[in-house]
Amino acid sequence: MHPKALVLTIFCGVYLFLILSRRHRALALWIGVVLLLIFGRTSVANLVSDINWNVIGIFAGTLVIAELFIHSRVPARLAAILVDRSATVGIAVLWICALTSFISAFVENVATVLIVAPIALELSRRLKVSPVSFLIALAISSNLQGTATLIGDPPSMILAGYQKMSFNDFIFLHGKPGIFFAVQLGALFSFVVLYYIFRRFNQPIQKIPVEPVESWGPTALLALMVVGLATASFLDPGFRYLGGAVCLVFGAIGLFFQYLRDRREGRYRCRQVLRGYDLETTFFLAGIFVMVGALARIGLIDDLAGVIKSLTGNRPFWAYTVIVWASVLFSAFVDNVPYLTAMIPVAAVLSQGLSIPPQLLVFGLLIGSCLGGNITPIGASANIVSVGLLRREGYHVSFWEFVRIGLPFTLAATMGSYLFVLWIWG
Repeated sequence: MHPKALVLTIFCGVYLFLILSRRHRALALWIGVVLLLIFGRTSVANLVSDINWNVIGIFAGTLVIAELFIHSRVPARLAAILVDRSATVGIAVLWICALTSFISAFVENVATVLIVAPIALELSRRLKVSPVSFLIALAISSNLQGTATLIGDPPSMILAGYQKMSFNDFIFLHGKPGIFFAVQLGALFSFVVLYYIFRRFNQPIQKIPVEPVESWGPTALLALMVVGLATASFLDPGFRYLGGAVCLVFGAIGLFFQYLRDRREGRYRCRQVLRGYDLETTFFLAGIFVMVGALARIGLIDDLAGVIKSLTGNRPFWAYTVIVWASVLFSAFVDNVPYLTAMIPVAAVLSQGLSIPPQLLVFGLLIGSCLGGNITPIGASANIVSVGLLRREGYHVSFWEFVRIGLPFTLAATMGSYLFVLWIWG
């Protein structure tokens, strides 16, 4: 078999499995990697060099801090305070969505939904109304801001790894507003949609219990880690190692202090954090880097970029538009991490062929692939978790019931971000 055909067959086989199943994703990827090794399409040396260890370090350290932050009960307390100070139920839901969105810029989306969802469920119980729309809104709000910062979501970390972007580059890059501001404009557009949906919930608010905070330490560590990443942007502008090192150090410090507190109070919180660590996603990210590295070495990335260039007629506007909206559609139904990882090099090569800044296409790719997951209940992990929580409460969410809220939200958020990136980088 021709080398390109062999690599493409292995990649498509793995990708098909990822589309059809949400279990054993890392195992499927590494079976693909082993096949590449057996057939000589990659080597152990390439495997080690293809993995972006800086991104892996950022993901690992951030995940630990995020878990400690969630266990501290600070997010739950903030949500309860916002609800108690709201005039109506509709405004309270909007405040909870805004808080969820803000937290998810620094914390993994699923964890954010799990900690804020009980507040929304309690609110619906007191009003004796269905919590379905409340939890759908929470899930899609959590998916929105993960795109805005380096540490918000794995896709942002992957983009930073390929484009050598630091934490600060997400905010300002080459003297221009970065993707952070594009996401904020999209958030404004999308929250208008949420206001329109929840304006009918005009009942006066009923007080809910405000949870005590167990510790402010993880909040301080999270803030210091963000400051550390911002400082690392100046010390390591090539995004080679320092970001991952900073996150791992803060993660280790957080675990150490939690261990000391557990010994003092006779608890096992540190053990719970380690047990809850998402080891599968860590291996999943590493495997994706290896697979895409093999695609690039064999020339398939250049081939795909050439196809897109010919289809869009060498016109940057159409290339950008196709990439954004095709990514929205594609990511509504499949995992955006392998798609984004494979397409970032394609967008970079296509940018060179069109003689335009790579930021236009790669930012558009990130926006489309991350926001598209908000359309359907299977488009993002946070959506699946929220639907699962509702099922446990006795509410079964249909596909179209989710789409009725997710689709207008996604179209509004994507359009705002799409126009901003086109205006700044086009």
